Amino acid sequence: MPASLSAAAAGFGTGLSLIVAIGAQNAFVLRQGVRRDAVLAVVGICALSDALLIALGVGGVGAVVVAWPGALTLVGWIGGGFLLCYGALAARRVLRPGKAGLRAEGEATGSRKRAVLTCLAMTWLNPHVYLDTVFLLGSVAADRGSLRWTFGLGAMLASLCWFAALGFGARLLSRFLARPAAWRVLDGLVAATMIALGATLLAGA
Repeated sequence: MPASLSAAAAGFGTGLSLIVAIGAQNAFVLRQGVRRDAVLAVVGICALSDALLIALGVGGVGAVVVAWPGALTLVGWIGGGFLLCYGALAARRVLRPGKAGLRAEGEATGSRKRAVLTCLAMTWLNPHVYLDTVFLLGSVAADRGSLRWTFGLGAMLASLCWFAALGFGARLLSRFLARPAAWRVLDGLVAATMIALGATLLAGA
């Protein structure tokens, strides 16, 4: 196998192993996907954001950010508070489900602007994203020497494939999620995930 192909495959595998973890961002993309609400915009934001962060990591920006630990602490407080608020809203939907929120078919009823802003916050206010993309992937890519950018491209491709599969593939669940009980279960999982992550971020900040 050519060295460049091997580096790209390693980047794809490493990136995928970090992205395919249960987290607030993935839970949000899944929910937007099953609702068919601003899916293309959400998938695009997640993939492009990851690509930018991976590029920063491969370019060595991680070492500069590490020199100011206070940055991650600040982001941890902001991100943790945001996740707790979003988790509380999901918990409220479990206790008081609305008719629009239970629709898995038909036209999306949410606001595209709100979905975009939420997605941006989920991505850029989550310290785990920086740790995974900028620091971890950046340091692994550095070991590839001149092929570090090939490794980075592989990781970017993994991000694009994952978010596209999660967002657009979620439509396959639309018939199942047309039932109110199924939506309440999904919102319950989203609430539990985000509240747990938010509490963890605040505790570690």
